Order: sequence, then C-alpha cells, then structure tokens
Amino acid sequence: MTQNSTKRTHRAAVSALLLAAGCGGPSPAGANGVEVAEAHQSLDATGESLFRQETFGGNGRTCETCHGMATGTVHPAQLQALYQQDPNAPMFRAIDSDDGTTSSSYQRLLEHATVRVSIPLPSNTRLLLDPGATQLSLWRGIPSTLDTPALDPVLMQDGRAPSLTVQAHDAIMGHAQATREPTAQELTSIASFEQTLFSSQALKDYARTGVAPVLPEGNTESEKRGRAFFRPEGACGQCHGGPLLNETGPRNILGQPQGSRFSNAFVSEINFLANPVYTLVVQSPLLGLPEVRLSPDPGRFLITGRLEDFNHFKMSSLWNIKNTAPYFHDNSARTLEDVLTHYTFVLAPRGILLTPRDAQDIIAWLKLL
Repeated sequence: MTQNSTKRTHRAAVSALLLAAGCGGPSPAGANGVEVAEAHQSLDATGESLFRQETFGGNGRTCETCHGMATGTVHPAQLQALYQQDPNAPMFRAIDSDDGTTSSSYQRLLEHATVRVSIPLPSNTRLLLDPGATQLSLWRGIPSTLDTPALDPVLMQDGRAPSLTVQAHDAIMGHAQATREPTAQELTSIASFEQTLFSSQALKDYARTGVAPVLPEGNTESEKRGRAFFRPEGACGQCHGGPLLNETGPRNILGQPQGSRFSNAFVSEINFLANPVYTLVVQSPLLGLPEVRLSPDPGRFLITGRLEDFNHFKMSSLWNIKNTAPYFHDNSARTLEDVLTHYTFVLAPRGILLTPRDAQDIIAWLKLL
C-alpha cells in the first residue's frame, strides 16, 4: 500500500468514526469510545493545520491571519507593527484597503482593525441613491474565535451564519479569496478545532460539563461595587445576562425578546468613525408604505428585513473582554473606558445613569473576567 493510499484509508476511517459518534457529541463507552476519541484528536489536529496554515489557493490568508491564537481577534497595534515589518503580509490585501480595489492605503484597517464585509440587501429594501444595488459594503471588527464556537449558538455580529461550517466557508471564500472550495470534511475539521479554543479554564470546563462559570465577586471595594452592576437587578445585568453575559434580561432594548443576544447600543446612530451612511427605503409590511432609514450599518436588519432589528447587533461575551479591544461592531471604542463613556453619555437619556466612579468600578470588575 502506498503512503497516499494509507492516508486515504485513515481519513475514511476517521470520517466513519465521526459519523458513528455524531461528530462532536460524547464518545460512546468501551473500546469504540477510545477509537472515536483518537479520531477526534486526529480531526482536531487536521483542523488546527487548516486553521493556521491552509490558504485554499487564495490570497495568502489563513483563519489565523485575522483570528490570532492569543485573543481570537486582532488589535490595531498588532496590525501597525506587522505593517511596519511587512506591508505585503497576507493581512494587507486590496479587498480590505481603503478603496477596496487597490493596495495603496490601509488607514482604516490599521487604525481600527476593521475589515470590509458585504451583506445582501433584504428583499424589501433598496438604496435611495442607488436603486439597482443588491448589497451594502460595511466596515466591521473581527469577532473573537475564543469561547463563542463552543458556547454561543449566535455567530457573527448580525447572526447571519447558521453554523460554524457556514461561517468558515464564507470567510475562506470571501476574506481569503480562495480559488478552491473547501470540502465538507475540511470545514467540519476547522469547526471542530475552533470548538477547542477558550479564553480560560473556567469556560473550557463549562463547555465540558455544562455547569456555568461562577462570576467573580471581586476583591477590592471597587471590584465588588462593579460586580453589583451585573446582578439581575443591576443597570448592566438587566441586559447582560446568561453564562456569557451577552443575553438580554427583563430590561429589553426596543422590544427584543428575553434571551436574545441582539440589542441596540446606538453605535450606528452615533457613527463615531464617520463610516459612509446609506439611505435605505424599506417597504413596511404593516402600512404597505415605504419608510426611509439612514445608517452606516443597519446590523441585524440586513438579515431579517425587520425594522425592529434596525441597528441591532449581537452583544459579545464579556468574558476575556479585557483582551479583545477595540469594542462595538465597528471597533469605534478603543478601550473599556471608551465603552463606558459611550454608555454614560449616549444611553443616559434612556435610563442608564453612570457616574465616573461607577464606570471605574465596572471596568475594575470586567478585568476579572
């Protein structure tokens, strides 16, 4: 038997074992359980290689190009250092340049670590100034691949990806400009590897046992005061609930159902980074009349076509938040201090009142996660 045929036989055996095991579920007991566990280890090793090294014949990018192993995302300072070292590194490709066609300027990518994302317009929506347009080109930050793949069913900032394999496929074909389609097995391997990536042992244990991690109570008086904001009755806890602190609670924003991960923090309304603003004409299902809305990024609305979802975005997990700056879907908040400033001044008229000490206490506690 040749070396290649041996590899093919091994892959076939791994695939059969994974199908028998349900690919991702608990391993059956006994000798077969050992074989399935070994098959999963082989699959994860393959997934890591695909995540970190495979370009699929594209522009040189891998999954790791945008999703660093340390934080699951990338920070502007990292990109600036990389650009100084190698301006031709795979991260710097024309699709994410300032004009989207040439590689002459990457100011927005370097300053804000945002990449270009193209989202189709809903069937009930057209652009006022470009009626023939079929999609919007948006600037968004890169979600972290730590914790979410294994623990959060909502993927991407607008929830558009129904599964990890779909998300991986779209990123490979889009951001990496692949010249060959990844196989179903390769996508499954990448997803399997991503489900092993965690920011802490506590969250890894949560994925293994299903027992939610215990939130730290805090050691200093400031941390303890900050913890109080995230209790169910606290100003933050009423929207940041659940094990990952990214589920809405009793105090829902604009009628979002309890347990939803989408809310409107009025980031698109402020448009701090002055991203291009689109004028959208939406056919209202209730009155049958068109309604005009303006936004640099309508978020969840582009996926559902529901005006109730306009400018709503997924709340990211707050675990490991100290390491995943910048914040918000457009990376407009460089620091946690910027986030709290936004809440203090933008959301204050809507009932969230924070003093400077409150903000310091909240940040002190968040840094424990």
